[in-house]
Amino acid sequence: MTKAALVQQIKIKKSFLCVGLDTDITKIPTHLLDDEDPIFSFNKAIIEATEDLCVAYKPNIAFYECYGVKGWQSLQKTWEILPKNCLSIADAKRGDIGNTSTRYAKAFFDQDTSGLGFDAITIAPYMGHDSIIPFLDIPDKWSIVLALTSNLGSKDFQNVTNASGVELFEVVLDKVKEWGTPENTMFVVGATRGEGFLKVREHVPDHFLLVPGVGAQGGSLQEVCKYGMNKACGLLVNSTRGIIYASNGKDFAERAREEASKLQKEMQVELERAGIILAQ
Repeated sequence: MTKAALVQQIKIKKSFLCVGLDTDITKIPTHLLDDEDPIFSFNKAIIEATEDLCVAYKPNIAFYECYGVKGWQSLQKTWEILPKNCLSIADAKRGDIGNTSTRYAKAFFDQDTSGLGFDAITIAPYMGHDSIIPFLDIPDKWSIVLALTSNLGSKDFQNVTNASGVELFEVVLDKVKEWGTPENTMFVVGATRGEGFLKVREHVPDHFLLVPGVGAQGGSLQEVCKYGMNKACGLLVNSTRGIIYASNGKDFAERAREEASKLQKEMQVELERAGIILAQ
Protein backbone atom coordinates (compact mmCIF):
# COMPACT_ATOMS: atom_id res chain seq x y z
CA MET A 1 0.00 0.00 0.00
CA THR A 2 1.41 3.38 -1.00
CA LYS A 3 1.42 6.39 1.26
CA ALA A 4 -1.17 8.07 -0.94
CA ALA A 5 -3.44 5.02 -0.73
CA LEU A 6 -3.06 4.92 3.04
CA VAL A 7 -3.96 8.59 3.38
CA GLN A 8 -6.96 8.02 1.11
CA GLN A 9 -8.20 5.19 3.33
CA ILE A 10 -7.81 7.43 6.39
CA LYS A 11 -10.03 10.01 4.73
CA ILE A 12 -12.61 7.47 3.54
CA LYS A 13 -12.89 5.67 6.87
CA LYS A 14 -12.36 8.82 8.95
CA SER A 15 -9.97 6.76 10.99
CA PHE A 16 -6.28 6.15 11.56
CA LEU A 17 -6.85 3.12 13.76
CA CYS A 18 -4.57 0.09 13.70
CA VAL A 19 -5.94 -3.02 15.40
CA GLY A 20 -3.31 -5.21 17.05
CA LEU A 21 -3.82 -8.95 16.66
CA ASP A 22 -1.73 -10.09 19.63
CA THR A 23 -3.88 -13.14 20.04
CA ASP A 24 -3.26 -14.92 23.34
CA ILE A 25 -4.98 -18.29 23.42
CA THR A 26 -5.32 -18.03 27.21
CA LYS A 27 -7.44 -14.89 26.82
CA ILE A 28 -9.74 -15.70 23.93
CA PRO A 29 -13.31 -16.89 24.62
CA THR A 30 -13.37 -20.48 25.78
CA HIS A 31 -16.07 -21.48 23.32
CA LEU A 32 -13.50 -21.06 20.52
CA LEU A 33 -11.05 -23.54 22.02
CA ASP A 34 -12.86 -26.48 20.44
CA ASP A 35 -12.30 -25.06 16.94
CA GLU A 36 -9.64 -26.58 14.72
CA ASP A 37 -7.67 -23.31 14.84
CA PRO A 38 -8.90 -21.14 17.74
CA ILE A 39 -6.45 -18.32 17.05
CA PHE A 40 -7.57 -18.00 13.45
CA SER A 41 -11.25 -18.23 14.42
CA PHE A 42 -10.76 -15.40 16.90
CA ASN A 43 -8.81 -13.25 14.43
CA LYS A 44 -11.36 -13.80 11.67
CA ALA A 45 -14.21 -12.64 13.89
CA ILE A 46 -12.27 -9.57 15.05
CA ILE A 47 -11.33 -8.61 11.48
CA GLU A 48 -14.88 -9.01 10.19
CA ALA A 49 -16.18 -6.87 13.07
CA THR A 50 -13.69 -4.01 12.64
CA GLU A 51 -12.49 -3.83 9.04
CA ASP A 52 -14.62 -0.78 8.17
CA LEU A 53 -13.37 1.10 11.24
CA CYS A 54 -9.60 0.72 10.88
CA VAL A 55 -6.92 1.23 8.26
CA ALA A 56 -4.33 -1.28 9.48
CA TYR A 57 -3.90 -4.60 11.28
CA LYS A 58 -0.79 -5.56 13.21
CA PRO A 59 -0.25 -9.17 14.30
CA ASN A 60 2.54 -9.43 16.87
CA ILE A 61 4.56 -12.32 15.51
CA ALA A 62 5.59 -13.63 18.94
CA PHE A 63 2.00 -14.68 19.62
CA TYR A 64 2.22 -17.02 16.62
CA GLU A 65 5.86 -18.12 16.64
CA CYS A 66 5.51 -19.57 20.13
CA TYR A 67 3.25 -22.32 18.76
CA GLY A 68 5.70 -23.44 16.08
CA VAL A 69 4.28 -24.73 12.82
CA LYS A 70 0.66 -24.42 13.96
CA GLY A 71 1.25 -20.80 14.94
CA TRP A 72 2.74 -19.97 11.55
CA GLN A 73 -0.25 -21.60 9.88
CA SER A 74 -2.58 -19.43 11.96
CA LEU A 75 -0.54 -16.38 10.98
CA GLN A 76 -0.62 -17.22 7.28
CA LYS A 77 -4.36 -17.83 7.29
CA THR A 78 -4.85 -14.55 9.15
CA TRP A 79 -2.71 -12.64 6.66
CA GLU A 80 -4.69 -14.14 3.77
CA ILE A 81 -7.97 -12.65 5.04
CA LEU A 82 -6.67 -9.22 5.97
CA PRO A 83 -8.60 -6.63 3.91
CA LYS A 84 -6.65 -5.32 0.93
CA ASN A 85 -7.64 -1.75 1.81
CA CYS A 86 -5.90 -2.07 5.18
CA LEU A 87 -2.14 -1.91 5.76
CA SER A 88 -0.87 -5.28 7.02
CA ILE A 89 1.96 -4.94 9.54
CA ALA A 90 4.12 -7.81 10.76
CA ASP A 91 5.13 -6.69 14.23
CA ALA A 92 8.29 -8.78 14.21
CA LYS A 93 10.93 -6.28 15.43
CA ARG A 94 13.62 -7.93 13.33
CA GLY A 95 17.10 -6.49 12.87
CA ASP A 96 20.31 -8.37 12.12
CA ILE A 97 23.29 -8.31 9.76
CA GLY A 98 22.48 -7.74 6.10
CA ASN A 99 22.48 -11.35 4.93
CA THR A 100 20.11 -12.33 7.74
CA SER A 101 17.87 -9.30 7.28
CA THR A 102 17.53 -10.22 3.61
CA ARG A 103 16.06 -13.57 4.71
CA TYR A 104 13.79 -11.91 7.24
CA ALA A 105 12.53 -9.65 4.45
CA LYS A 106 11.75 -12.72 2.35
CA ALA A 107 10.00 -14.35 5.30
CA PHE A 108 7.50 -11.53 5.73
CA PHE A 109 7.39 -9.83 2.32
CA ASP A 110 7.89 -12.53 -0.32
CA GLN A 111 4.74 -14.61 -0.67
CA ASP A 112 6.36 -16.96 -3.17
CA THR A 113 9.06 -17.83 -0.64
CA SER A 114 7.16 -17.99 2.65
CA GLY A 115 3.45 -17.73 1.94
CA LEU A 116 3.36 -14.31 3.61
CA GLY A 117 3.22 -10.93 1.89
CA PHE A 118 2.81 -8.28 4.57
CA ASP A 119 2.89 -4.61 3.59
CA ALA A 120 5.13 -3.57 6.48
CA ILE A 121 7.41 -4.87 9.21
CA THR A 122 8.70 -3.41 12.46
CA ILE A 123 12.50 -3.26 12.75
CA ALA A 124 14.97 -2.78 15.60
CA PRO A 125 17.71 -0.39 14.37
CA TYR A 126 20.49 -1.16 16.88
CA MET A 127 22.76 -2.92 14.35
CA GLY A 128 22.65 -0.01 11.90
CA HIS A 129 22.15 0.43 8.19
CA ASP A 130 22.91 -3.12 7.06
CA SER A 131 20.09 -4.41 9.27
CA ILE A 132 17.53 -2.04 7.75
CA ILE A 133 18.41 -1.48 4.10
CA PRO A 134 17.55 -5.07 2.99
CA PHE A 135 13.96 -4.32 4.00
CA LEU A 136 13.97 -0.94 2.28
CA ASP A 137 15.25 -2.58 -0.90
CA ILE A 138 11.95 -4.43 -1.34
CA PRO A 139 9.69 -2.31 -3.59
CA ASP A 140 6.30 -1.16 -2.32
CA LYS A 141 6.94 -2.29 1.27
CA TRP A 142 7.23 -0.34 4.51
CA SER A 143 9.93 -0.49 7.18
CA ILE A 144 8.68 0.69 10.58
CA VAL A 145 11.70 1.47 12.74
CA LEU A 146 11.64 1.58 16.54
CA ALA A 147 12.46 5.12 17.64
CA LEU A 148 10.92 6.37 20.90
CA THR A 149 8.99 3.61 22.64
CA SER A 150 7.17 3.73 25.97
CA ASN A 151 8.03 0.37 27.50
CA LEU A 152 9.57 0.22 30.97
CA GLY A 153 13.17 -0.02 29.77
CA SER A 154 12.93 2.41 26.86
CA LYS A 155 14.93 5.14 28.58
CA ASP A 156 17.87 2.81 29.22
CA PHE A 157 19.14 3.61 25.73
CA GLN A 158 16.73 5.79 23.76
CA ASN A 159 17.17 8.92 25.87
CA VAL A 160 20.93 8.66 26.39
CA THR A 161 22.56 11.87 25.15
CA ASN A 162 25.84 12.33 23.32
CA ALA A 163 28.39 15.10 23.88
CA SER A 164 26.24 17.50 21.85
CA GLY A 165 23.16 16.81 23.97
CA VAL A 166 21.43 14.84 21.20
CA GLU A 167 19.43 11.85 22.40
CA LEU A 168 19.95 8.44 20.82
CA PHE A 169 16.42 8.26 19.40
CA GLU A 170 17.12 11.52 17.54
CA VAL A 171 20.24 9.98 16.00
CA VAL A 172 18.14 7.00 14.90
CA LEU A 173 15.56 9.27 13.27
CA ASP A 174 18.18 11.29 11.40
CA LYS A 175 20.14 8.28 10.20
CA VAL A 176 17.18 6.19 9.08
CA LYS A 177 15.54 9.03 7.18
CA GLU A 178 18.73 9.22 5.07
CA TRP A 179 18.28 5.59 4.01
CA GLY A 180 14.55 5.62 3.36
CA THR A 181 11.85 8.12 2.47
CA PRO A 182 8.43 9.11 3.85
CA GLU A 183 7.06 6.77 1.16
CA ASN A 184 8.59 3.60 2.60
CA THR A 185 9.66 4.35 6.18
CA MET A 186 7.71 4.88 9.39
CA PHE A 187 8.78 5.14 13.02
CA VAL A 188 7.38 3.66 16.22
CA VAL A 189 6.66 6.28 18.88
CA GLY A 190 4.89 5.30 22.09
CA ALA A 191 1.64 7.08 22.93
CA THR A 192 2.74 7.84 26.48
CA ARG A 193 5.67 9.94 25.25
CA GLY A 194 3.44 13.04 25.05
CA GLU A 195 5.46 16.11 24.16
CA GLY A 196 8.23 13.85 22.90
CA PHE A 197 6.26 13.85 19.66
CA LEU A 198 7.27 17.49 19.18
CA LYS A 199 10.94 16.53 19.09
CA VAL A 200 10.19 13.56 16.83
CA ARG A 201 8.40 15.85 14.38
CA GLU A 202 11.38 18.23 14.32
CA HIS A 203 13.35 15.40 12.73
CA VAL A 204 10.71 13.59 10.65
CA PRO A 205 7.88 16.02 9.89
CA ASP A 206 6.51 14.05 6.93
CA HIS A 207 6.84 10.42 8.00
CA PHE A 208 4.04 8.28 9.35
CA LEU A 209 4.35 7.24 12.98
CA LEU A 210 3.04 3.95 14.34
CA VAL A 211 1.79 4.73 17.84
CA PRO A 212 1.14 1.91 20.32
CA GLY A 213 -0.05 2.54 23.85
CA VAL A 214 -3.41 4.29 23.49
CA GLY A 215 -6.10 2.89 25.74
CA ALA A 216 -5.08 0.03 28.03
CA GLN A 217 -1.51 1.34 28.31
CA GLY A 218 -2.64 4.83 29.30
CA GLY A 219 -1.80 6.89 26.22
CA SER A 220 -4.06 9.81 25.28
CA LEU A 221 -5.31 9.96 21.70
CA GLN A 222 -5.88 13.70 22.00
CA GLU A 223 -2.33 14.31 23.21
CA VAL A 224 -0.87 12.12 20.46
CA CYS A 225 -2.79 14.13 17.86
CA LYS A 226 -1.93 17.48 19.41
CA TYR A 227 1.81 16.85 19.21
CA GLY A 228 2.16 14.23 16.48
CA MET A 229 -0.38 14.80 13.70
CA ASN A 230 0.83 16.36 10.45
CA LYS A 231 -0.97 17.67 7.37
CA ALA A 232 -1.49 14.14 6.01
CA CYS A 233 -2.46 12.79 9.44
CA GLY A 234 0.84 10.93 9.67
CA LEU A 235 -0.37 8.67 12.46
CA LEU A 236 -1.37 5.04 12.81
CA VAL A 237 -2.62 4.64 16.36
CA ASN A 238 -2.64 1.05 17.52
CA SER A 239 -5.04 -0.44 20.03
CA THR A 240 -4.94 -4.09 20.99
CA ARG A 241 -6.21 -5.17 24.39
CA GLY A 242 -8.85 -2.46 24.61
CA ILE A 243 -10.46 -3.80 21.44
CA ILE A 244 -9.80 -7.49 20.99
CA TYR A 245 -10.30 -8.37 24.67
CA ALA A 246 -13.25 -6.08 25.34
CA SER A 247 -15.18 -9.26 26.17
CA ASN A 248 -14.27 -12.90 26.65
CA GLY A 249 -17.80 -14.08 26.05
CA LYS A 250 -19.70 -15.02 22.91
CA ASP A 251 -20.25 -11.32 22.24
CA PHE A 252 -16.49 -10.68 21.93
CA ALA A 253 -16.67 -9.56 18.30
CA GLU A 254 -19.59 -7.21 18.90
CA ARG A 255 -17.82 -5.69 21.90
CA ALA A 256 -14.61 -5.33 19.89
CA ARG A 257 -16.56 -3.41 17.27
CA GLU A 258 -18.05 -1.15 19.92
CA GLU A 259 -14.63 -0.24 21.28
CA ALA A 260 -13.16 0.24 17.80
CA SER A 261 -16.12 2.45 16.90
CA LYS A 262 -15.51 4.65 19.95
CA LEU A 263 -11.91 5.21 18.88
CA GLN A 264 -12.92 5.82 15.26
CA LYS A 265 -15.35 8.53 16.34
CA GLU A 266 -12.65 10.21 18.43
CA MET A 267 -10.29 10.02 15.47
CA GLN A 268 -12.88 11.56 13.18
CA VAL A 269 -13.06 14.56 15.52
CA GLU A 270 -9.27 14.94 15.41
CA LEU A 271 -9.17 14.65 11.61
CA GLU A 272 -11.88 17.30 11.31
CA ARG A 273 -10.07 19.57 13.77
CA ALA A 274 -6.91 19.28 11.68
CA GLY A 275 -8.78 20.02 8.44
CA ILE A 276 -7.83 16.69 6.93
CA ILE A 277 -11.47 15.80 6.40
CA LEU A 278 -14.50 18.06 6.29
CA ALA A 279 -16.59 18.39 9.43
CA GLN A 280 -19.88 16.52 9.23
